[in-house]
Amino acid sequence: MKIIEYGKENSEAILLLHGGGLSWWNYRAEAERLKDTHHVVLPILDGHAGSDAPFLSIEKNAAELIAYIDANFHGSVLAIGGLSLGAQILVEMLSQRKDICHYAIIESALTVPMRMTADMIGPMLSCSYGLIKQKWFAKLQFRSLKIQLALFEEYYQDTCRIHKEDMIRFLQANSSYTAKPSLTNTSAKTMILVGSKEQGKMKRSAEILHDMIPGNTYKVLAGYSHGELSLNHPQEYTELLKRFLAGDEIH
Repeated sequence: MKIIEYGKENSEAILLLHGGGLSWWNYRAEAERLKDTHHVVLPILDGHAGSDAPFLSIEKNAAELIAYIDANFHGSVLAIGGLSLGAQILVEMLSQRKDICHYAIIESALTVPMRMTADMIGPMLSCSYGLIKQKWFAKLQFRSLKIQLALFEEYYQDTCRIHKEDMIRFLQANSSYTAKPSLTNTSAKTMILVGSKEQGKMKRSAEILHDMIPGNTYKVLAGYSHGELSLNHPQEYTELLKRFLAGDEIH
């Protein structure tokens, strides 16, 4: 497993899991803001640029991260945050190990399967994968994701480095994931985030997680699309995270 670390001298660890098709830089700005007080760990998810393993499943990546925490942090960390695919992996980690972290921040995790989309991903990517390395096409994709312009070059370079088979697998997994019943056993204090401009299935997914996880904090991010909080507003994300860790009431 490849990881980027900030603030290694600090004892309280926070893991932040990037979105599908992105990489550790998803949370770089947050890590810069947290490094003076926390040990921030930014894993590169399986099958992504810079990873040392192919993507096989959300469940396997979650198990690998749990094993990493066991080996390096005595079985538990202060907090884990995740966006999109990273948030799904976080949900799976909470399902596999109820006390893997004290706090969890789930941003835009899809838990309502999109079967038709999953079935179409393989054929569509087989036909269009060659376009990914075309900068004009990458710019179109990038604009649709509503990510700040400053991240484009890293997005483009890393997208070009993702193997077709890995991209198909993690996109299919993202479209097919459902939360396990064991999620209800988690002891982590959990905050669930979803943008007000996200698709209906994403909002429904957040509601499902809200119903499943005991005593969670549920927040709709007014005016935000998918992933905008952590990707485009790192200061706001960091302040929200710090308030959550401090036990402040979140509205």
